[in-house]
Amino acid sequence: METPLTPAEPMLWSGWGDPAKAVDLPDPVRKLLHELLGVREPAAPAATFGEVRLPASALPPPVLSALAGVVGAPHVRSDDDARIRHTRGKSTPDLLLMRAGDGSDAPDAVVLPGSHEEVAEVLRLCAAHRVAVVPFGGGTSVVGGLVASRRGFSGVVALDLARLNRLVSVDRVSMVAEFEPGLRAPQAEQLLTGHGLTLGHFPQSFEYATLGGFAAARSSGQASAGYGRFDDMVVGMTVATPRGTLDLGRAPKSAAGPDLRQVILGSEGAFGVITSLRLRVREAPAVRVHEGWRFDGFAAGVDAVRRLAQEGPPPTVLRLSDEAETMVGLARPTELGGGLSSDSGCLLVAGYEGGPGDVAHRRDRAAAVLAAAGGVFLGPEPGEAWAYGRYSAPYLRDALLAAGATVETLETACFWSGLPRLYDAVRLALAGALGSPLVMCHVSHVYATGASLYFTVVTAQTGDPIGQWAAAKRAATQAIVRAGGTVSHHHGVGRDHRPAYALEIGELGGEILRGIKERLDPAGILNPGVLIP
Repeated sequence: METPLTPAEPMLWSGWGDPAKAVDLPDPVRKLLHELLGVREPAAPAATFGEVRLPASALPPPVLSALAGVVGAPHVRSDDDARIRHTRGKSTPDLLLMRAGDGSDAPDAVVLPGSHEEVAEVLRLCAAHRVAVVPFGGGTSVVGGLVASRRGFSGVVALDLARLNRLVSVDRVSMVAEFEPGLRAPQAEQLLTGHGLTLGHFPQSFEYATLGGFAAARSSGQASAGYGRFDDMVVGMTVATPRGTLDLGRAPKSAAGPDLRQVILGSEGAFGVITSLRLRVREAPAVRVHEGWRFDGFAAGVDAVRRLAQEGPPPTVLRLSDEAETMVGLARPTELGGGLSSDSGCLLVAGYEGGPGDVAHRRDRAAAVLAAAGGVFLGPEPGEAWAYGRYSAPYLRDALLAAGATVETLETACFWSGLPRLYDAVRLALAGALGSPLVMCHVSHVYATGASLYFTVVTAQTGDPIGQWAAAKRAATQAIVRAGGTVSHHHGVGRDHRPAYALEIGELGGEILRGIKERLDPAGILNPGVLIP
C-alpha cells in the first residue's frame, strides 16, 4: 500500500479551496458589475469563524463513547472547528448561509474511520442508536448532498473518510488500480505518477474532491471526451452497508444479471459507504496540448462539436463557450473581463493528451472537421490560458459573492436534437426569474448522441439572496424538465434536485429506489433526505 506524499489541506470553511488563493475583484470590475447588473456591496460583512452559530451537540454521550471505542478517541471530534468544516457543501446557498454565520446544519460529531471494518461497525452502531450518518469526502457537493434530515434521529454524524487514503495495488497487466475512497484526486494522481499512470479525471473540483465522492455522484471530468466519465472508470468496489458488505465487480463486463455496481454509482451515500474502488487507469500522457478555435455563433459551434463527437476521434478536452461566456472571458477566470472582444463569437477549447503520434493524428483530424464547420484556428494561447485557470472559477465566485452578486451554476444534458430548445428554455427561465441577469453557458461534455450544458448565472443580490436563487433554480429546473433534459449531468441529485428527479424517473422508479434503500439501510440512517424521492 502507498500513502500520499503530501497531506490533504482543509478547505476554507466559508468558501472554496485554499484561503491563500482567494482573489479580490479589481475596482473596474466592481464598477462594471454595478453599472450592468446593479450589484452593490452587501449591507453586512461576512461572519467570522468565531461568529458561526452552532446548535448544541445532540449526540448522547454513551454513543460518542461507543464510537470512540470503534475508531479511537482521537478520531471522534465534536469541537467547533470540526463541526463547522463539515457543515453543508459548497453551493452558493451553502456559502451564503455560512457567511451569515448560520451553522444550524452542523453534524453533532465527526467520525474518522481507518478501515472497512471500522466503517461497517460505525454503521451498525449508528443504526442501533438511530444516528444519521453523512458520508463525507471532500465536502464539494453543490446540490445539498451533505445535509441530513434530523427528523426521527437521535443525532447526526459526518463520516469523514480522510484516513482511508491509500493506493492499495496496481495491476499493470489489466490496467486496474485499487484505491481507498478518501484519497483526494491530486493525491491519487501523485501516487499514480510514480507508476507512469493516470486516471485522467479532472473536474473543476479536482483539487479537493475525493475518489469516493466521484463515484458516489457520478462525476464527469473536463477531459471526459478522451477519458470518459468517472463511472466509466469503475470496474469494482467494496461497499459497507448497515446490513453487511457488498463486493462488486469481478470482471470488466458481465451478463450475470443487472450490474449492481450501477446501483451504488450515483447513490450519494444513501445505500452504503464505498470503502474501496477498483479503477481503470491509463498510461500517463507524454504530450498535452490545448488550443482555441473561434465560431461565429453558438449554433455553428454546437454543430462542429457534434460532428467531432460522432465522427471522431475526439479531442481529450472539448469545451464550447457561448457568446456571453466568451465575451466575459469565463474560460479564463483568472482574467475576468479579459476574454476576446464583444464581437468575438464563441470560443472552443480543444485539448489533446497521449503519445506524440496519436496527438498529432487527432489534432489533424479535429482541425479538418472544425475548419470545415466554419471554425477559425486561434492557436494555443486560448487553450493554454483555459488549462492554466481551469480550477479558478470557484475562487472567482467567492469574490463575486463578497461584492454583492449572486453567482451560481447549474447543468443538464440531452440528446443533440433537443439541445437548442434546452439552451433557450433555461436562459429564458433564468431571465424571467431574475430580471436581467448575466447568463453564460458552455457545452462541457459530449457524446455521440448528445451533450451537457453548463450555465453560470450572475445577478445583483436582493435582501434575500437565498430565496432569490431558490426561485430562479425552480424556474430553471422546471424548464429543463419541460424541455426534455436531465435534472443533472454530473452534479448529482442531493436534496436540491430530488423533486425533479422524482419526475424524471417516475413513481415506479421511485419505488425501486425506496425498495433498495429499505433492504440495505432498513433504519434509514444513511444520508436521510438525500436522493431518494
